[in-house]
Amino acid sequence: MTNAYIPDGPTQLAMFRKMALLKINDEKTRRAISTGRLVMSFYSYRGQEVIPSALAVNLRDTDYLCTIYRGIHDMLAKGMPLKDLWAEVAGRMDGTCKGKGGPMHLTYPAKGIMVTTGIVGSSMPIANGLGWGAQLQGRDDVSVATFGDGAANIGAFHESLNLAAVWKLPVVFVCQNNRYSEHTAYSTVTPIERISDRAAAYGIPGIHVDGNDPVAMYAAAAEAIARARAGEGPTLIEAITFRFNGHVFGDPAGYIPKEELQTAMAADPYPRYRAKLIAESLATEAELAEIEADCEAQIEEAIAFALNSPFPGLEELSSDVYGAAA
Repeated sequence: MTNAYIPDGPTQLAMFRKMALLKINDEKTRRAISTGRLVMSFYSYRGQEVIPSALAVNLRDTDYLCTIYRGIHDMLAKGMPLKDLWAEVAGRMDGTCKGKGGPMHLTYPAKGIMVTTGIVGSSMPIANGLGWGAQLQGRDDVSVATFGDGAANIGAFHESLNLAAVWKLPVVFVCQNNRYSEHTAYSTVTPIERISDRAAAYGIPGIHVDGNDPVAMYAAAAEAIARARAGEGPTLIEAITFRFNGHVFGDPAGYIPKEELQTAMAADPYPRYRAKLIAESLATEAELAEIEADCEAQIEEAIAFALNSPFPGLEELSSDVYGAAA
């Protein structure tokens, strides 16, 4: 790691603010569903707040993010407005897709948040297309694809890495390896220890990083994004993390050994990073508490906005729908 890739104090605080927003938003979402305020599918990302926060502080609004149906944390970190997000997951007209996309099809092009689908691994070929477009237009914008460890075993993963390498596309592939693809342990379906080792087959850099260490994750992201922006081609980042809840809200996660889950939760990156900032005099307890309180207030305001937004009318069934002319 060179000095160019070590985050300064303000950047570390910016990462904490994003992590706080993501953590509190996850908690508020689960509470809203549990109390009946919302009826929706939700894929909790609690425990994985570091990865998108460290990525986002390295990205511009004009850079693209392609994530998956469990990528709300990625989108929030990239800058999706809370009110637009909550209105969409609540199925309301003021949502990013007028309430018609819901939690699995969020998109917000104004911040480069593009074409989220419910198809596992779909982020990668879409990110390639957006990266190719930037390349053809002579722009130095970067395209980031985030996905889970399970998606690293499908054909789109290999096809996307191969094409990105051949055309030297400005794409950063970020595997958030939380050790469980849906309900299946990583070791039972993947024969290699590190997904990042697969990068060698395509002649591109593969970075294996602790995705729960904000400073290390920042450095990995900064290096890969700098390469892509300079026209040097794609990078595969494998960020090791752990999800604290089941695959989907309501899943008791009985397939995760209790000891493994307890160990992971005891190493929760959020309080560890919070304590680090205080210990290194980058912030005081009062300053961090103020950030957390501000995030909570913003989320509560967004929830109220969403629940007061109207549902889409029947006329919306035929709007934003395109077909071939007769």
